[in-house]
Amino acid sequence: MEEAYIASTVKQFKYYKSLGEKTISQLSFSELQWSPHVESNSIAIMVKHLVGNMLSRWTHFLTEDGEKSWRNRDDEFVDSYNSKDELLEAWHNGWDCLFEAIMPLNEIDLEKIIFIRNQGHTVTEAINRQLAHYSYHVGQIVFLGKLIKGSQWQSLSIPKGKSTNYNQEKFSKPKGKRHFTDDL
Repeated sequence: MEEAYIASTVKQFKYYKSLGEKTISQLSFSELQWSPHVESNSIAIMVKHLVGNMLSRWTHFLTEDGEKSWRNRDDEFVDSYNSKDELLEAWHNGWDCLFEAIMPLNEIDLEKIIFIRNQGHTVTEAINRQLAHYSYHVGQIVFLGKLIKGSQWQSLSIPKGKSTNYNQEKFSKPKGKRHFTDDL
């Protein structure tokens, strides 16, 4: 059961990582830096925040508080990337840190207590917390990407007007246990 949970969450994290990457790939560096309002975050800033959070939460995940003393969260909301390549390198470093932390977990680890800002969480609760947090921000990234690209946006899900075709293809397969990301 626990192995199934870990495998499922790894797939979910990989799915949200891929949505972010598919969005970033459609945008220029200047588009990644654009925000709709001075008080809004650009995609670049959201990436920087996600990376900062991932590195803090997942470094020494089982043995140290998830809010590291070296993290400067306020700086995550100041765009300092110099290129799209630099942004992508940071993005990959954050996700690598996450996957290196959760992939070796086992059922005994899931009930261990870890801390985030001195608040205790089971490992399962901490994983769920971060999965919700990252999907929230990746959704914002996708929305901004779609807003920026307008009619040039390449859909990351079922395109408008294509639901019938999509459902026909899904229902043409036999019933079976599969993860919704298996065909992506």
